[in-house]
Amino acid sequence: MTRHRPSHRHCFVPPYLQRALGYADTLAVDESLRSARLAGPAPAATLIATPGAPAWTVHDAHSGRTLPGDPVRRAGDPDSGDPAVDEAATGIVASLALLAEVWGRDSYDGAGSPVSLSVHYGRDYANAFWDGTQLVFGDGDGVVFDRFTKPVDVLGHELAHALTEHTAGLVYADQPGALNEHVSDVVAACVKQRLLGQRPDEADWLVGQGLFRPGINARGLRDMAHPGTAYDDPRLGRDPQPAHLDDLVVTTDDHGGVHLNSGIPNRAFHLAAVAVGVADPGPGGTSWEGAGRIWYAALTGGQVGPRTDFAGFAAATIAAAGPHADAVGAAWAEVGVRPGATDPAGGVDAGAGAGSSSGGGPATGVVRVRRTGGFAGLSAEADVDLASDDPRVPELRGIAGRVDLAQAAARSPEPQPDRYVYDLDVCGECAQVGEQALTADLERLVELVLDLGHR
Repeated sequence: MTRHRPSHRHCFVPPYLQRALGYADTLAVDESLRSARLAGPAPAATLIATPGAPAWTVHDAHSGRTLPGDPVRRAGDPDSGDPAVDEAATGIVASLALLAEVWGRDSYDGAGSPVSLSVHYGRDYANAFWDGTQLVFGDGDGVVFDRFTKPVDVLGHELAHALTEHTAGLVYADQPGALNEHVSDVVAACVKQRLLGQRPDEADWLVGQGLFRPGINARGLRDMAHPGTAYDDPRLGRDPQPAHLDDLVVTTDDHGGVHLNSGIPNRAFHLAAVAVGVADPGPGGTSWEGAGRIWYAALTGGQVGPRTDFAGFAAATIAAAGPHADAVGAAWAEVGVRPGATDPAGGVDAGAGAGSSSGGGPATGVVRVRRTGGFAGLSAEADVDLASDDPRVPELRGIAGRVDLAQAAARSPEPQPDRYVYDLDVCGECAQVGEQALTADLERLVELVLDLGHR
């Protein structure tokens, strides 16, 4: 196992140099994805909900944080002309079609519930999430991240969090949380490959391809075939995902490393999908009809519950695999997971990624913010010395004098998939607060310390 210590990531290279580097591969690949979509099924099949399909509505949050915002496009409406709105529409129709047409499920809850989506959320908001009632997408920061509606698989990923919530209910921490993220990546891969008409051995297996801006050395956010290789960039660092259980990351960041350790089951799914594809050269060998159907059956079959770990999930997929049981078992063995075996590190630690921090903080007079979690699973950290001549100091002093961190931490709800988590240290008072529990003062404090308005 690898024990992970929080790393400092300072934005050393200025934005104009990042753009000047000219890493345009992600945009070129995204354009090829768009072309493939257009060359695929007719618009009536991909962009407009068919009769009886779940209703959906895309809202515009107008760069604010009040949800859902103004409705701007519903099922059956033509293109709006707003790229984010129309990308969200394409993605939700494709995702709902996968559930209904392949896996026989009527919306995320199996009861045909309508889906609410909001785009243009927040200012320079580089994230996407499911908040328990709807899907939310930011426009990115314009420097590192582009619109989070741009890659179609991001839509599938977020809808799958709703699916998991209404089926196995995997707790969002440690190995169950990594499985929660993994299931979302599986659905994301199936949505993307189905739109492109790709078989497992033809697909690139990247999640979030096209999400990064030019100048960022990244092929995507995650590589399910080769975890740990999706990016290597001065701003992002090197992709830290493990591909084998021996390298499981033990950390209190990101609810126990849910976005990191999902690389282990992600690789198992890739290996299983390729093996099933080799065994079945027909339609049943595609990722969505083959391994994807097996994974869906495991998720919904009653053997997977809130605290299922990797070993338990492996056992459930093998039990659901029928004639492909040996191939699925071999895939899990390749990443070091023994089905049914109990991994003492796999249970949910109630203290991981939750509650207040204590002690060991910086000297009095320093305000420090550390952000983890989010769809990308990347961390950011910065601090401001209130005794310095930094122009942010006067406003920060005012905020520091009136915030109540203990109260904010006390009302912080249970973790939500892909939401940010903030470790705050305000002049020696420390607490961990979920994004959804930030007050207006704390939102401003985070913005000032992380310098979000000047990236």
